[in-house]
Amino acid sequence: MKVLVIMGSPRKGNTYQAVKRIEEFIQSKDDVEFEYLMLKDADLSQCNGCFVCFVKGEDHCPCKDDAPFIEQKMHAADGVILATPVYGMNVSALMKTFIDRFSYIFHRPRFFDKKALLLSTTGALGLKEVLNYLKLVAGVWGFEVAHSVGIVTPPMKISEKKEQENNKKLEKAALAFYNALQKERHPPGLRDVFIFHAQKASFGELGQSSPADYTYWKEKGWLSAKAKYYVEVPVNPVYNAIGWISEQTLKRKIRKGMGEVRR
Repeated sequence: MKVLVIMGSPRKGNTYQAVKRIEEFIQSKDDVEFEYLMLKDADLSQCNGCFVCFVKGEDHCPCKDDAPFIEQKMHAADGVILATPVYGMNVSALMKTFIDRFSYIFHRPRFFDKKALLLSTTGALGLKEVLNYLKLVAGVWGFEVAHSVGIVTPPMKISEKKEQENNKKLEKAALAFYNALQKERHPPGLRDVFIFHAQKASFGELGQSSPADYTYWKEKGWLSAKAKYYVEVPVNPVYNAIGWISEQTLKRKIRKGMGEVRR
């Protein structure tokens, strides 16, 4: 198995050391290959919001950098660890640039056979906000989020009690991630099913304004009336019914809005 670590810290500090602790625990159980992608060393341009990737596709992006190479690395891995310190109650600038640069994946998700572990460190506050954001990003991109872990690492010397507490959290996260890598994908939750139907409604109705999105969804078979989710997994019938109702409601709103624009 192979794990790709996408490191959002500009230095090999607390966040890096936390991931290394996870790596050590997993390596004690199995021979798993770890590769570290240090975003500070990657050539990633800042997204300029031109919408070309949405309309024409990511191959037409005017930014010529390491993005295609990095996406290949994500596809080649069995699992991905997204790791970032809390900066200003959010992810680091490096991690935000990475997420923005791959914004087309929000429209055209693709990592459904991958598991993700989310990790963040902070001096005091912001773990909940950062981990919730990363969970949303990873989930919409297609990853199955195996676990989220946040630890407090104050700038002053850490107490022995806090260090033990952090190590327990990291070992728990490592075990959850390792176990997830051995298993098939779990059935989606209500939010996952809702997002699928909302996107299905949007990209099915916006073929002219977002042809790349429409084509991608059509080729995947996701626009079919029978499609309940992105991949063939059991879907809770209640979740599917809620998603279907929301899909029909959104379709009507989109059609109404497009009719008003035409007038």
